[in-house]
Parts: sequence; structure tokens; C-alpha cells
Amino acid sequence: MKESVSYKVFKVFNASALIFIVFITLYPFLNVVAQSFSSEAYINSGQVNLIPRGFNIETYKKVASDSMFWTNYKNTIIYAVVGTLISMFLTTIFAYALSRKRLMGRKFLTVFAVFTMFFNGGLIPNYVLINTLGMANSMWAIVLPGAISIYNMLIMKSFFENMPEELEEAAAIDGLNTYGILLRIVLPLSKAVLATMILFYAVAHWNSWFPAFIYLDKKELFPVTIYLRNMIAAATGGAAVGATSADNLTQISANIKSVTMVLTILPILTIYPFVQKYFVSGVMLGSVKG
Repeated sequence: MKESVSYKVFKVFNASALIFIVFITLYPFLNVVAQSFSSEAYINSGQVNLIPRGFNIETYKKVASDSMFWTNYKNTIIYAVVGTLISMFLTTIFAYALSRKRLMGRKFLTVFAVFTMFFNGGLIPNYVLINTLGMANSMWAIVLPGAISIYNMLIMKSFFENMPEELEEAAAIDGLNTYGILLRIVLPLSKAVLATMILFYAVAHWNSWFPAFIYLDKKELFPVTIYLRNMIAAATGGAAVGATSADNLTQISANIKSVTMVLTILPILTIYPFVQKYFVSGVMLGSVKG
């Protein structure tokens, strides 16, 4: 079919708008990358835009030689992996249980879960609770308190509810119990929503810094986000958390923040292409019902 003039205009406008959105999205990241490879003088004078000026990799060498950076980096990987596994396990079983119409008290549990999205005990009661449970200065203070995202749980619940009931009925006739149905029927058909939730949880755990800021006192347990926060605080005249070597590194080079940002987000950028096809399907959940 021949395209009309108005449709051609729409295609040009649509392509231009998308290119503009992509540019303004990528610009801050490309600017940070350019600064990470630029010299201190050019950064301080504001001459670095999208292309590095005064090519410099000394800061990368200094960060790579800092043992505390790699210790905090290892902590972040552990927190992200363990936290994501715990979150996915709890979210999946909670969402699947609430998606079953035969569950007693289903409406009450759903309302109770949604209630926690708007109301919580507050920072001080949470801090007292974590200390009372003996989880302060441990990994569990980071991965357990926010293990379930109710928003993510509701998305998974909606996905499970839209699955054909005939599949589960046939599996039950074949002798599978509830756990068998979940593991052998439901989860293999839920790759899109599972990949999406894994990405959401992994990014949240990877970027998280406030729980560590509140509950951890030992610099050996800090995630890399606290390392980055210390350098930013030192560069802007703020107070760093703990006595880390980040303070000295910040005084050495102005582009240390950019270098650490690039190294911090690199794993997420590496993982994303492998789950992108599932993520695209997952974000469309609920838009079309079969």
C-alpha cells in the first residue's frame, strides 16, 4: 500500500523524537565516560563534553590499585546476587499464592500487602528492629528488610492470574501437586516476567546505598556505592562515611568520580543485553490480554 503524506510526516516526526530522546538519555552517560578519560585541568575548566580532552588513564590505574574499591565491589556483587535470589524466591511464592482464587484470606492478604506500599514503621523503628535482631553490620541488614517489592509482586500476581487455568488443571490430573505445578508448568512459562523482575531487583540492589549507610559501620562491609558516595562527599566538602582511601583518591584527580561511576555501572550494562528480549516482553505485561 502506498503511504500517505501524513503518514510519512508522522514517521519522520516519530523518528526525530525517538532520536532526540535517545540522545538526551545517552548524553549524561557519554559525558561521564569522556570525563573519566580526561585530564583534571580540562574537567575543572569545563571543556569536556562528549570527547575526552587530555587523554588520561592514570585515574583508572589508581582506582584499580585501591584494594578497598575491589573489596567494596565484591561486597556489592554478593549483596546483589544474594538479595536478588532472596527477593525472587519470596516475591514468586507470594505472588503465586495470591493469584490463586481458592486461597483463603486472599483479599485480606492483598490489601495488607498494598497497605505497606504507603505506610511503614519509619526509619528509627526500623533501625531499632535491625539492631534488636542482630543484623546490624551484616549482609542481612542489606538484603532482608526490603526483600519484597510489592509493586513487583503485584506485576507477577497479575501475570500468573492471566495464565490459562486449564494448564494447571491438566497438570493436577496428571498427578502434580501445587509445588510441582509451580516449578514444572508455571515458571517455565513465565520467563518474561521472571527476567524482568530479576533485572529490577538486581539493579535496585546494585544501586542501593542508604541501607548500608544506616546499618553498616565497618568499611570492609560497604558496597561500592558507599565508596562512590564517599568520594563525591569528599570532592564537595562533605563528610565521608568511615575512613576509606576514597578521600585521598579524590584529592589526587578530579575525574575520580567519573571513573568510579563507569566501573560501577559497567556490570549492569554488560548483563542487560542478555535479558533485553525478556525485558521488552515483561514491560508490556497487562497491555494485551489473551
